[in-house]
Amino acid sequence: MRFQTELVPARLIRRYNRFLTDAELESTGEVVRAHCPNPGSMMGLKAPGLRIWLEPNDDPKKKLRYGWRLVELPDGHWSGIDTAVPNRVVGEALRAGAIAELNAYSGIRPEVKYGANSRIDFLCTGDGLPDAYVEVKNVHLRREDDWAEFPDSVTARGAKHLSELSAMVDEGHRAVMVYLVQRTDCARLKIAADLDPTYAAAFDAARDAGVEMICYGTRIDRGSVEIASALPIDTARQAAAS
Repeated sequence: MRFQTELVPARLIRRYNRFLTDAELESTGEVVRAHCPNPGSMMGLKAPGLRIWLEPNDDPKKKLRYGWRLVELPDGHWSGIDTAVPNRVVGEALRAGAIAELNAYSGIRPEVKYGANSRIDFLCTGDGLPDAYVEVKNVHLRREDDWAEFPDSVTARGAKHLSELSAMVDEGHRAVMVYLVQRTDCARLKIAADLDPTYAAAFDAARDAGVEMICYGTRIDRGSVEIASALPIDTARQAAAS
């Protein structure tokens, strides 16, 4: 997934009201207001002074001239903050056959209604194959070592999705949760049970019900976010709790 226009560097002043950000452009020193396409906690990615990258736009229908896309991390690493990006990246990867667990499917339909007033991110179909209901989650929390963690705050919606995926398994379909790690300094994923124990319990229940849990990393630079290799998901917490 390539950004539509060239990103420009800025220094974060503050992120507030969930969807708004003030930043100082490095090129001119101008303070601009940018759209923050992320309603989550953004733990560790919103400290004032961070070097961030904004996407300019000249669309007269948009109130803000910039959208926040990336955080520049130490040692040449990056994190994406746009929660709409993972669906675009995974959609491209599914169509290209780049997700090994799902590369046998030729039909890829986004935003299909299912469950209790929900829409599945992707419904994958193929001759002689069970339908695969695929949900995508954005991951960009890192607190220790090279662990990515999900979620970064309480997500009742996320737990609901896991329950609905379990119901699809009960109906004889495949159900797949794809965690896309939108930062380049992580090599594995674990569930942040301390931040949302309800989600952690829902994860365990869904996995036991047959929901497939997979995780992929990303390659990120100033021009694009692309899917990278598969990453392992930790099961030590679940084993210790059982």
